[in-house]
Amino acid sequence: MKDAMRPSLLDLVKTVLFGAMGVRRKADHERQTQPVSPVYLIVAGIVFAALFVLTLVVIVRIVVS
Repeated sequence: MKDAMRPSLLDLVKTVLFGAMGVRRKADHERQTQPVSPVYLIVAGIVFAALFVLTLVVIVRIVVS
């Protein structure tokens, strides 16, 4: 039964992206009362931050060249 209550990967990605933007609907917050492992959130946050920085670097290199 525990596996059915775990949030999906998409829920984890939404949590990280909405957290990065600072936007979250109340309904989504209430639905996410299921426990999410802090390790998964930290890893997803680091991956998001790395992708964000790499995207900015690529955009700057395209504009400057």
